[in-house]
Amino acid sequence: MPENKCNHEDTKITKAFWYVGRVLWTRLGDAGGSEEQDPPYIGVQMPRRLLIVLLFSLLALVAVSAQDQWPQFRGTQAGTVADDPALPDTWSETANVAWKTEIPGIGWSSPVVWDDHIFVTASIATSAERQSPKGLYDPGDENGKMKASSEHRFIVYDVDFKTGKIRWQRELVRALPRVQRHVKNSFASETPVTDGERLYVYFGSVGLLAAMDLNGRPAWTKEIVARDGRQAFGTAASPALYKDRIVLVHDNATESFIAAYNKRTGEELWRTKRDEVEDWSSPFVWENELRTEIVTSGMNRVRSYDMDGKLLWELRGMTVNVVPTPFAKHGLVFVNSGYPGGSPRPVYAIRPGASGDITLKEGETSNQFIVWYQPLLGTYNTSSLAYGDYYYTLLDRGFLVCHDAKTGKQIYARQRISPEANGFTASPWAYNGKIFMLSEDGDTFVVQAGSEFKLLGKNTLNEMSLATPAVVRGSVLIRTQSKLYRITKGGK
Repeated sequence: MPENKCNHEDTKITKAFWYVGRVLWTRLGDAGGSEEQDPPYIGVQMPRRLLIVLLFSLLALVAVSAQDQWPQFRGTQAGTVADDPALPDTWSETANVAWKTEIPGIGWSSPVVWDDHIFVTASIATSAERQSPKGLYDPGDENGKMKASSEHRFIVYDVDFKTGKIRWQRELVRALPRVQRHVKNSFASETPVTDGERLYVYFGSVGLLAAMDLNGRPAWTKEIVARDGRQAFGTAASPALYKDRIVLVHDNATESFIAAYNKRTGEELWRTKRDEVEDWSSPFVWENELRTEIVTSGMNRVRSYDMDGKLLWELRGMTVNVVPTPFAKHGLVFVNSGYPGGSPRPVYAIRPGASGDITLKEGETSNQFIVWYQPLLGTYNTSSLAYGDYYYTLLDRGFLVCHDAKTGKQIYARQRISPEANGFTASPWAYNGKIFMLSEDGDTFVVQAGSEFKLLGKNTLNEMSLATPAVVRGSVLIRTQSKLYRITKGGK
């Protein structure tokens, strides 16, 4: 079972493939052992061999249709992508570029893709606004937080996958952001999510959750009270989608909660209070061998809830400023946080079935449900990557560390990616035996996957980038401060 699916089976085309597949399978069984002819099928005599070819072709199409979408932050497999010789290893501002498109406004949400639709969000100030700077720092007396000086237009863009042209743009609201933000953040940092029928968008800075069809027609909107976090650094936690519900975490300094909303109507289904004061980590729906649960990070505790909002388990031992999003591989869920200078900066690998408080006791590195723990491996902004048997940690200051994903054993210690590699905010991704890491400078460093560190190359776009790319159908979609690139082998 996939560890994090986004209801691809709900799409009409997939349902049609499965229906026809079942019919063909039934016909195949009715045919007995006949090699030459099957009984009539829809008035036509069909050879058994042809039925077999059709059946497996249709089943392959179903698998491809699920893999050919990127419906949420980091895709459905937390940044790992099936090997594909069509995917590019090298690019620049001009080389292997199918197209690049200017995206008006400021937004660090990641692109999501369904069929020929690429969706990104942004906010456009009605007066000049300070651009996001690079680097890890807390500048000035306000530690980098800032207020909006004018109203913003909160926009959803639909970019044509083939041509790069903006097919449509929809202004969901025009308002003065109700919260502050860090100068490196944006007022449109939450990544939308789609089920192939609708797009679900959350702008935490104005407290708006909305649904629209893929042509931009609004279905419903829901007001979520916008509140500042403890440091007033803005919002960034993206919504999660599971079956009929959208899950949202809203941790703030006033009244924190996790809630689920009906994806058809926007009606709130349940809400559970949380003892937290701020959070930029997105909720993760973990479909494991025992149950489906919602895993969330937080400064005070990691918590998991059932699909009705009841607390299942929790643990203490995180840092402040929790940003990385949990993810699952090898039957484990991985949770981490790593504010620079904080201690611990933990990574936890947790098996299914936990209940109650599973916090490690002093001196422990594992227990019944925590399979392994590393006290100083957590990251500040980037979410980690499990690719093959290895767990890769991209540290924000430009180091890569590798551990065994199942045991936590160190494979190699900190490796400086390159003297040119500075700050990293975007999360890494992988395909074709390579790890890709996009720096804030717009440089993607390529490292071989496996037990030995080896830098293979650097691909430069010469513009700041904080958004995590999408990888789909032989293309890498990279969002920089002003542009969206579609990178393909040969630029086609």
